[in-house]
Amino acid sequence: MSKKNILLLIGFLLILAIAFYATQQHEQKRWIVTKKGILEYPDDRGTVEYTSKILESNPNYTLKEVFFTSIDTKIHGLIRIPVSDKPVPAAVLLPGATVDAKGEQGLAKVLSSMGYASLAIDQRNLGVVDFERDYQLFMENKEPIEHKMVYDALKGYDVLRMQPEIDPNKIFMIGESNGGRFAIIATALDKSIYGVIAISTSGYNTMEYILSNPKIPDSAIRFYKSIDPETYLKEIPPRKLVMMHSTNDPIIPFMQAKNTFAKAREPKAFYSENAKTHGYTGEMEKYLEKELLSDKK
Repeated sequence: MSKKNILLLIGFLLILAIAFYATQQHEQKRWIVTKKGILEYPDDRGTVEYTSKILESNPNYTLKEVFFTSIDTKIHGLIRIPVSDKPVPAAVLLPGATVDAKGEQGLAKVLSSMGYASLAIDQRNLGVVDFERDYQLFMENKEPIEHKMVYDALKGYDVLRMQPEIDPNKIFMIGESNGGRFAIIATALDKSIYGVIAISTSGYNTMEYILSNPKIPDSAIRFYKSIDPETYLKEIPPRKLVMMHSTNDPIIPFMQAKNTFAKAREPKAFYSENAKTHGYTGEMEKYLEKELLSDKK
């Protein structure tokens, strides 16, 4: 190989090395978990890239299918917008595990009847989480899926803000079960989100577990705090946290939800329904009306 070719090869390899280093730096800057276990993303999430098409349009509402770009993938969702002569408030809807955007349309219809638009999304893994796998990714300095799911919620919020029919200054996060956990974290991370309603959900009580198990590695403490909504409760005010829970919830115990609520700061509200249901029920509609309709005035 000639000297000239060798120099060209060295130059090419140098360019590849610089590009790889830049990519790694970008990856590291996009997300971090602080020493206190707080997940952080940049305030500027970049260009909002999405496509949409109208599935249904009538005198009461418009239903759109949307695909938007998030981390490493495109997220599918359904946007339902009530017909109005002025911009309407809205909510990002984060379903519970195994429920997709279509399955969340019952709640979306309720919100539409109250004059609220919504974007329900298909969460990664349909909202199912794998703690051990995510911790392994975290230890490898790779972004855990649960962190990406929080980011997906934030990008969904960005998509709603782009809709001309929606008031960009009055968009809530509403989540059920696991979706409620991501809704709380996302609201804490972005101070422009108007408030959060968490249905049939709770935190993981991580701090109490840590105190009773002093030999837990620091890396595990940081990771589990980063996915526990209780870590972020202090960041919600002055926005309001609203929680709703069935007293005989078969999945997430009622007292577990109450324990999380007790750690939250004002303003906050807790509503209970004497039922054996996990997730939103029709009996909770009156609580939604109280919180959402009074806020529209």
